[in-house]
Amino acid sequence: MDQYGVVGHPVSHSLSPFIHGMFARETGQAMSYRLFDVRPADLEVHVRDFFAQGGLGLNVTLPHKIAARELAHELTARAAHAAAVNTLAWTDGGTILGDNTDGAGLVQDLRENLGLQLAGRRVLVLGAGGATRGVLAPLLGLKPAVVVIANRTPERAAALATAFSDLGVTHGVGFEDVGKEAFDLVINATSASLSGDIPPLPEGAVGSATVCYDLAYGKSATAFVAWARLRGCAQARQGLGMLVEQAAESFELWRGMRPTTATVLAALQARGARA
Repeated sequence: MDQYGVVGHPVSHSLSPFIHGMFARETGQAMSYRLFDVRPADLEVHVRDFFAQGGLGLNVTLPHKIAARELAHELTARAAHAAAVNTLAWTDGGTILGDNTDGAGLVQDLRENLGLQLAGRRVLVLGAGGATRGVLAPLLGLKPAVVVIANRTPERAAALATAFSDLGVTHGVGFEDVGKEAFDLVINATSASLSGDIPPLPEGAVGSATVCYDLAYGKSATAFVAWARLRGCAQARQGLGMLVEQAAESFELWRGMRPTTATVLAALQARGARA
């Protein structure tokens, strides 16, 4: 049976085995998918051994996404843009390919599951870390009027905006400088919900037509979603759909076929992981 898995630290909370198990049953694929809790110091040895022993693919989660980039022999264009890897695949040529499916998963969820059209719209992304870098290129591919990146350290936001300015109109600012005009979409790519420390945005940045979206899901997204609803937004969503859609991207890379996602998302919601 073909071997796959997810590597992270910690990783016991991961929903990936459930998701890929459903994908495999739907598509009739004979594959095993396991959790691998691996400390950063042991990552390289584990990944090399996994593929040397016949493994075909790994998902990569925190805190290994940047380190995994160095373990790949080659990168897809979107992984190179993101400067991070969340999917590793063994190729027919005997090399390890590094990919990043996070941004594609987000865009798929926004467009297909939520029905959002972002062409010509104003988008605000909170945070200038690896999560933001991973989704910027696909977001800009939707041709929004502008993507504003806001961060506690404005210099980091400005540097990230400059790095992606060839793909669209980008600005990097501090949280307090995003302006008072309502955005069409506000994406939380910070860990604010874990601490309850929601970024201090000006009144007006979130309006009655704004869609607020947290890249996290479950308890990690609770505080941001609650904050967004208090601001009177049109809807506040967690990133469960993104999780499922990026997994489908990985599955397609590994198996050459794209599974359907609606049934998996519905099953997760029924289990209590609310979108």
